[in-house]
Parts: sequence; structure tokens; C-alpha cells
Amino acid sequence: MLEQLEKIEKRYKELEGLLASPKALANKNLYSKYAKEFASFSEIVNKHKEYKSILLEIDKVQAILEGKEHQGEKEFLELAQQELSKLDQKSQKLKDQLEEMLLEEEGASCYKNIIVEIRAGTGGEEAALFAADLYRMYSKYAVSAGWRMEVMSSRPTAIGGFKEIIFSLQGKDAFKKLKYESGVHRVQRVPATEASGRIHTSAVSVAVLPEPEEVEVKIDSKDIRIDVFRSSGHGGQSVNTTDSAVRLTHLPTGIVISCQDERSQIKNKFKAMRVLRARLLDKMQTEQQSKISRERRAQVGTGDRSEKIRTYNFPSSRVTDHRIKLALHKLDAILNGDLDEIVNGLIDQERKQRLKIWKTG
Repeated sequence: MLEQLEKIEKRYKELEGLLASPKALANKNLYSKYAKEFASFSEIVNKHKEYKSILLEIDKVQAILEGKEHQGEKEFLELAQQELSKLDQKSQKLKDQLEEMLLEEEGASCYKNIIVEIRAGTGGEEAALFAADLYRMYSKYAVSAGWRMEVMSSRPTAIGGFKEIIFSLQGKDAFKKLKYESGVHRVQRVPATEASGRIHTSAVSVAVLPEPEEVEVKIDSKDIRIDVFRSSGHGGQSVNTTDSAVRLTHLPTGIVISCQDERSQIKNKFKAMRVLRARLLDKMQTEQQSKISRERRAQVGTGDRSEKIRTYNFPSSRVTDHRIKLALHKLDAILNGDLDEIVNGLIDQERKQRLKIWKTG
């Protein structure tokens, strides 16, 4: 732990110099990047300094107790022992706090903004309708958390569902709280389109991507092919008289992003670039994690996106998160944005897993 803390403190001091450098002062984006990183380290660095100060005090008191100078002063030594006990308790409390902070740092909770992608999977129109339900659920949760939401791209269906919807969420702890939503969400209910009243099972996939700053993921313009086309609505009918929709193809990776929600081609291109940067960062992080041992990257909510993570059972009004084996009989409340019990359970479970792995090396 101390080695990691020293590395953070070293980087903190380095950032102090970088923020004052002519290069950063002349580049607004670079300065913003350094400032955010510097601010994210401030609390843990100050806590580390406090911890080191307490350890020095403990060394001083222990030296007094072990020295010969005050061996005959019983009352003085008793006071020193009491002081040592208080310092030990304080140091343990600070150590626990630092461990928690390091775990959050490792879990990439410093990302403020995220991009969420919801796609209908198996189940046809019913899956598309449930994709709309999940979008509404996250929208209401975002409102309660005080986050700002912006739709980046959508492919609605004729009866109110979504084949795909991509949106950004901006606000404190957005990634920390919603990163666990990545995976397959399964719904069991009688579809509105089903005349016989049989229960169907459909699936929707969710991907939660941290949104990087422009300076974090550099994209060479030569690596991008840009196509423009006319926006279309339900059933493919044209909803715009100009070629405002934009399709970006990142040639090195083959990633394709399309945006058509805005009437402005420039705005659609800007949104598509934001989604592309997030996808590229996610690709880099996935490749990096694949090189890490399986134990080291054990998590509860950011693993394989093909994994079934949650089931929404309408007949029983039950939502079950399979990773933490939590079943809640309040489906309506959850679909109206009451996600705190699930989110907090997932955060707590991952914290325990990370702490166990971290302490065992």
C-alpha cells in the first residue's frame, strides 16, 4: 500500500510542475486534463501525509517507552502508553480510509462522464420495448442523482421501442455507480404484442463506457472515413431534407459510429466522435485487462458483456441480480429509477473482492 501511495504522491508533485508549464498554460485541453488528475489525487495525498505524520508520532512515543530516560516515572509512562494506544487507533483508521481510496482509484471511479449503449437483443419487438424501459429507468436514476443526460444516437421502432439508443451521462460518480450495468439484461413477461398471453423471455445488452477527454484518446484524421446520409425515422422514412446524418468508420479497428438525431451535420459528427473515443478507450482497456491475471481483474460488474447479469420477472414483480444473488420484489420501483439498493450492493461486493485480492497480493 505504501509503495502505491508514494507513486501517487510523486505523480501529484509532478502534476504541480506540469500545471505551471508553458505547454499546459498554452493548451486549454491539456491544462484541463492535468487539473482534473491533480484534483483527483488531492484528497488521497493529504490523507497520506496525515498518515505519515501519525506514524512519526508513534515512533517518537515508542522510543520514549523503550528508552531508559523515563523508566522510573510510572505515571509518565502510563500517559505515554495511553497516547500510543490513541495514535495506533488513529493510524488504523487512516490506513483503512487509504485502502478504500486506493481501491476506488484502481476501480477507475475518477471518470466523471460516461456513455451508455442499450441494444435490443433476442426477442424482436419485445426486446426493443424493454430497451426503452431500461432507457427510462436510467433516465430517472440520472435525474435523482443530479446528472445531465444527452442522447447521442437512437434507432426507434414504430411502436415505441429502441433497436439501439446511445446517451451520455455527466455528473459525479456516474461511472462509479453505473459501470456494473454492462452485460445482458433479461426480461420475462407477456409481450404487449402476444395474443395468447404466454410469458416470453427477451434480452437487451447494455454497455457502459467511460467518456475520455479529447487529449486522452488521440484520433488521426487519416484513420477516419466520414460518410453523410439523410436521416431516417420509423420504417426508414426520411425525416430530414438534407444529408445531416453522419457515419464515422475508424479504419484501423473497423469501429463504425452513426449519429442522425441532430439536424446539424456538424453536431452529429461531434457526437459520433465522442462515442468513437469512448469505444476506442474501452477497446484499449479491455486489451490491457486481458493481459492481467484472472484473479487480479476479478470484478462483479465489468466483465464479459455477453454475461447475463440481471433478470426482470414481471409475473412475480421481481428483479434478480445474479452476480450478488440479490432478489428484490419491487420491479415497478426499480424500473422507475430506484436502483440504489442494487448499485450499493454491487459496489460493496466489488470492494470486498478487490480488498481480498489486494491484501493477498
